[in-house]
Amino acid sequence: MSDDRQEDKAGTTASNDVDPIGPDKSLLIVDDDGPFLRRLARAMETRGFAVETAESVSEGIAKSKLAPPKYAVVDLRLGDGNGLEVIEAIRQHRDDTQIVVLTGYGNIATAVTAVKLGALDYLAKPADADDVFNALTQREGDKMDLPENPMSADRVRWEHIQRVYEMCERNVSETARRLNMHRRTLQRILAKRAPK
Repeated sequence: MSDDRQEDKAGTTASNDVDPIGPDKSLLIVDDDGPFLRRLARAMETRGFAVETAESVSEGIAKSKLAPPKYAVVDLRLGDGNGLEVIEAIRQHRDDTQIVVLTGYGNIATAVTAVKLGALDYLAKPADADDVFNALTQREGDKMDLPENPMSADRVRWEHIQRVYEMCERNVSETARRLNMHRRTLQRILAKRAPK
């Protein structure tokens, strides 16, 4: 009887050790921040992915057409356009790709649009490699753990200001008017780095 229990435990253990990535390990990372892109690519390779990188919308679209990846990490703001174009190109060639969007500069509203287009999740930059891995390998119905360090109230305020600034097409005067804020105060906020 004890032998049966050991076999059951062994069987259970073996099934829990299933590779979270799966047989198709292809990952496309699209980001125009070269050092960040290379760091994230190395970190994802050590976690078992077969990584391709792209530093522009055009390169990301070309690589997604050539070999549509099973996984993708796409920055929304790229030098030659919007990461949403890369997401659309991936979806045209493969509908089961697990896509995670990286966002910064107050692009949370755009990140929500990306999720509606089929992205699995979005993460604020600079994203931790473990957070990216967990977001990529989450399964349908899984709930992400609450972050250990959620955004501070100052960061939430900054994100809101950045979102309105983007919606006003980076017009400082119009943004200040909509936020009911003095123009110089807004300029000082925009000149500072994002609070943590």
